[in-house]
Amino acid sequence: MKENKIFSYTVVIFVYALAILTGKYTLDFLHLDNPYVEMLIADLIATVIVFIFSYLFKNSSLYDPYWSVIPIPIVLYWMLNTTQGSGIRQLLVLTVISFWSLRLTVNWIKSWPNLKHQDWRYKKLKEDSGKYYWLVSLFGIHLFPTLIVFVGLLPVLPTVTNSHSLGIFDLVGFIICIFAVLLEYTADEQLRRFKISNPDKGMNMDKGLWAICRHPNYLGEILFWFGLFVLCLSGDPISNLWTGIGFVSMFILFKFISIPMMEKRLIHNKDQYEGYINKVPALIPRFWK
Repeated sequence: MKENKIFSYTVVIFVYALAILTGKYTLDFLHLDNPYVEMLIADLIATVIVFIFSYLFKNSSLYDPYWSVIPIPIVLYWMLNTTQGSGIRQLLVLTVISFWSLRLTVNWIKSWPNLKHQDWRYKKLKEDSGKYYWLVSLFGIHLFPTLIVFVGLLPVLPTVTNSHSLGIFDLVGFIICIFAVLLEYTADEQLRRFKISNPDKGMNMDKGLWAICRHPNYLGEILFWFGLFVLCLSGDPISNLWTGIGFVSMFILFKFISIPMMEKRLIHNKDQYEGYINKVPALIPRFWK
């Protein structure tokens, strides 16, 4: 089992190194006038590289860490290829994204044993789509999340190229991002400890943060992308309002796709979950009875 895990993570490291290098060579080749378009093309090509290996190993979960890994090289590329911007502001952005990426990637490492393991949602999609599963995997599991993350990163480019003095939006955005990551980390740790102390899978977690919100980890994720949006408002808020489609897209993804899919499964697997739904709100905490 240990050797299998070492082999699995070696494969992941190789695949992602290859994907990032392919994306970098794509950017070197393109040299387009629009930095968003050229980065999107490189991002999609890197995603296809990961998909090819997902197909070869027959495991779409090979893509799972892409969500948390790819933002760092994207941000670094934008930072290193601009002659504008405030060094302190760029450091703030890189800090919050690295903090978020580290937490999410570590959480993935803890929960992903090896290449034999695949997310339950992908298994269900495979059952539902049959012979068309790999088309569903390419567009639904790989390319769609890549687009969502890219849209979430839209505020980063105007932030790292912003030469205005630091202002209130920088401080507020930074605080929101850090708070969001800590919220996600606390929720994940509370849930992890609960699972260890309650081996009965029919038991439902309703303590700590989970007592005031059914999905505090998802709330933290939405807040993080909102914090990135707030960061980009410093100096020229009106011109950058359009980048708010990033966190709005994240909210729609979690509210109308991730949460309903997760709760349908939880209702089926946990006897007390319907009662939990009636008592505790999904995303916005209610601090009163």
